[in-house]
Amino acid sequence: MRVIEIGCGPGAAARAVAARIGNGHVLAIDRSARAIAQAEARSAAEIAASKLSFRVVAVEDLQLLPGERRYDLAFGVRVGALDGRYPEAGLLARARLRAALNPGGRLFIDGGDLLREIALGGEG
Repeated sequence: MRVIEIGCGPGAAARAVAARIGNGHVLAIDRSARAIAQAEARSAAEIAASKLSFRVVAVEDLQLLPGERRYDLAFGVRVGALDGRYPEAGLLARARLRAALNPGGRLFIDGGDLLREIALGGEG
């Protein structure tokens, strides 16, 4: 399974998922270069094992790199572009996630309530 964590901060959840993903991979993204630097510093073993990678990017700007395979699932906790605080950014974010996820890929968010699935709509 290939997973994207949106708004990873210092990477605690990304490391926890990477530890349980078997032969999969976690891409953890955050718009903050400082957060990504902290996450990378705490994740040397997971990065070396190719279980985890980080990228400085806002979800509404996310694009797969040339040759990068699509992902199966994405999740985020209190991501403004996905929890309704920034509706216009949310439209862009969903479009970027549709492009980054396999057809049938799933998105889960926590906006302060229980984790819930968000429909991406459109074709993957």
